[in-house]
Amino acid sequence: MSTLVIVGSQWGDEGKGKVTDMLAEGADLVVRYQGGNNAGHTVVVDGQEFKLHLIPSGILYPDTISVIAGGVVVDPSVLLEEIAGLNARNVDTAGLRVSQNAHVIMPYHKLLDALEEETRGDGKIGTTCRGIGPAYVDKVHRCGIRISDLLDPKTFEARLTTVLQDKNRVLQRIYNHEPLSFDDIYASYSQLADRLRDYVADTTQLVSEANKAGKNILFEGAQGTLLDIDQGTYPFVTSSHPIAGGACLGTGIGPTDIDSVIGITKAYTTRVGEGPFPVELKDAVGDRLRDAGYEYGTTTGRPRRCGWVDAVMLRYAAAVNGLGSLAVTKMDVLTGLDEIKICIAYKYRDTIIDKFPERTDVLAECEPVYEVLQGWQEDITDAVTAEELPQAARLYVARLEELSGVPASMISVGPARAQTIVNKHLLSPFHA
Repeated sequence: MSTLVIVGSQWGDEGKGKVTDMLAEGADLVVRYQGGNNAGHTVVVDGQEFKLHLIPSGILYPDTISVIAGGVVVDPSVLLEEIAGLNARNVDTAGLRVSQNAHVIMPYHKLLDALEEETRGDGKIGTTCRGIGPAYVDKVHRCGIRISDLLDPKTFEARLTTVLQDKNRVLQRIYNHEPLSFDDIYASYSQLADRLRDYVADTTQLVSEANKAGKNILFEGAQGTLLDIDQGTYPFVTSSHPIAGGACLGTGIGPTDIDSVIGITKAYTTRVGEGPFPVELKDAVGDRLRDAGYEYGTTTGRPRRCGWVDAVMLRYAAAVNGLGSLAVTKMDVLTGLDEIKICIAYKYRDTIIDKFPERTDVLAECEPVYEVLQGWQEDITDAVTAEELPQAARLYVARLEELSGVPASMISVGPARAQTIVNKHLLSPFHA
């Protein structure tokens, strides 16, 4: 039996989908524990590309149970579209389970998300405007609507009546917007509820019983460590907990039941949206990384900001997540560069610091202190062992391990599932 949490060690988009898909082969359950459809995982299997937004990557294995846990906020229409899209490609979704405690993204959440971002002006956060933040606000404010509410007509009617009155007052009085129709929302969401009903379960009990039975459980989050609502670069963060501890909050599993945590990191760094980014490259190298790595959002299509890898941030991610190993992705994107840089410290005003600053305003003033390594020109996409990598590539990975204090259990050398070098000893029983 083993329980493994997969987390992003940067600002998200690190390649968690591919890693989760690979490790799901050894899992009985794959559990998504937070976030919503503002995240996207791209998985390439046998030449086919799958873009997943809510459904865990384990869905591509017919014998694996894929769980959307209570810590996730669910847009029913998006989830049903994703199910239909997978079914159309002959992917069996019978193993999908959706928590009855998951909160529902309602039409007013998406509308308020867009209106609030618009009013922020220069202080905008960079939200995807998919209603995730407002849905989490209602959850904390204790006026949210959960999947279980949606499935009971009387409960849904009562909850929606009360909540919509408040939301319409905000829309009309603050944003001068027309009120939303109760009848339209009730009718459309009741139909969505009927279509989702067969997938809904008590996922807290499901995960607990699987753990007691000695099953292999893989927990996956959305986004990355630096977007965590508490540990990230606030306020340029998401509205939930992508860090490893979020697996406990979002699923109900106890912290002592987690055996290990693997942190996914790109061989460089990207970020979407606003906020400080010390290693950002606004030059030809940054453009090259974006184009070679196809750094455009799976969900939004937005171009990602690109820069060198940031070892200061990696050390921070290792600490707040308790990382046991690293999965280094997109190593192939660096092929062809004469030199590669690693940020080993920051210059803050007149001081060199090697700790990630807690204050975002301090981070905004930090300049990277780089170490320069030799690049490589050889094609690495066919490498199946670390020994087959060029010496410069091996030295680069070794330096990342040294600076982060965490060994590398996986090295991705291409987008396909098979294009991954795996240290099976570090991942057992989760290995390809």
